[in-house]
Amino acid sequence: MARFFKYKTPSDVTADAATLGYDIPATEDLTPLFQPVAVGDRTVGNRFAIHPMEGCDGTLEGHPDELTYRRYLRFGAGGAKLIWGEATAIADDGRMNARQLLINDANAAGLEKMLADCRAAHRESVGDDADLLLGLQLTHSGRFSFRKPKIACHDPILDPITLDKSTGKFIDASYPVLTDDDLKRIEDQYLAAARLAAKVGCDFIDLKQCHRYLLSELLGAKHRPGEYGGSFENRTRLIRNITQRITAEVPELILATRFNAYDGIPYRSRVEDKIGEPYPHELPLQVAFGTNPGNHREEQLDEPVQLAENLKQWGMQLLSVSMGNPYANPHIVRPAEFPPVDGYHSPEHPLDGIARHFRISRQIQQAVGEVPVVGSGYSWLQDFAPHVGAANVANGSIAFVGFGRATLSHPDFVKTLQETGSLNRKKVCRTFSYCTNLMRAKHNELGQYATGCPPFDKEVYGPLWDEVKQSAESQDD
Repeated sequence: MARFFKYKTPSDVTADAATLGYDIPATEDLTPLFQPVAVGDRTVGNRFAIHPMEGCDGTLEGHPDELTYRRYLRFGAGGAKLIWGEATAIADDGRMNARQLLINDANAAGLEKMLADCRAAHRESVGDDADLLLGLQLTHSGRFSFRKPKIACHDPILDPITLDKSTGKFIDASYPVLTDDDLKRIEDQYLAAARLAAKVGCDFIDLKQCHRYLLSELLGAKHRPGEYGGSFENRTRLIRNITQRITAEVPELILATRFNAYDGIPYRSRVEDKIGEPYPHELPLQVAFGTNPGNHREEQLDEPVQLAENLKQWGMQLLSVSMGNPYANPHIVRPAEFPPVDGYHSPEHPLDGIARHFRISRQIQQAVGEVPVVGSGYSWLQDFAPHVGAANVANGSIAFVGFGRATLSHPDFVKTLQETGSLNRKKVCRTFSYCTNLMRAKHNELGQYATGCPPFDKEVYGPLWDEVKQSAESQDD
């Protein structure tokens, strides 16, 4: 039973948003979504982007596995013209989970096949892939590396809830920070990964700067000493160096980045009602990028806007705006009807979060002009996400409408929308967090369950969901 989503028409969304003080337009004219747009020297055939949706279904060595190939076949056939491949680690010690993809020589053939099969499925389904843009998100998980946290700076709020799995203890002020030399080695690893990404067939790569992973954490490292902390120039040194080196040495790649424009702070579940509340914290905030140091609920966009403008100057040709952290404040990243089992109920109406996504993305798009920006926050809008997305594209707020979780339940949503004028209601994600629950489940022999949509992709993910539930019940007994 939905808690918030009670809408029957797109105008119901607009009207409810207005009661909360937000202008969220919607339109019945979906043609803006099917107009082409330039990205660098390429033309992309429509305005739909599939966000980097990690399946946690690779092998322990980071090679694509059966379910990985299946997802990309489905994405390719689905009709979206910007397929933003998932987080793929540049180094083994930078992987977020035991089944995250890893780009290296040993896995190159598998990644090449994954991309080639995706393109072939697109051609078979849609008829042409000349206007398809396909790439991978290159990442170093930093603080959230599953073997051992690799932190860029200390965070007095996030440190006490950052678990070092190698010791079973949470980190404290004595925990070592990556050195400047460590970061220089990571810069080299990004360059090597970019060369390999071009070799295996990527049109573009994303240098991941979101969700408090390594490059994202550096953006807020105001109290870090040395070359990579303190001033804005220092905090952006690593992304600047990586971008400029790849632009010079791998010019055939289009460069993109998905970056946090607002971090916020960690939340926890309130004991009496399980509604999210911020962790105790002192003001001013020390490390939250794009966040008012005196009030974590407010964005402060002078540095994110400057970052976007600089990224454009350094050679970035495609931007995607995100915010928050999926572990510490998931209601900010992805507004939802219900949280994962280890989460908390949203302390705000989902439209509050969606409005935050929209106004921040709009300011970034205005700042970078012709460089296209991918907007986020659409999945909770469900059946009416296309109507709101079309309005945002038409009024210039964004260039692409990005879909994440919704693509797991309805991977052919673009083709369906183009052919019928609406989404298939039997496949539309209802944001009940089944996929997140699967992703958070790690108690099997691989240390990680694959994630997908158990309600709407039952044949594949239903048995996995049943296994996770049975295991949880046995542990409770």
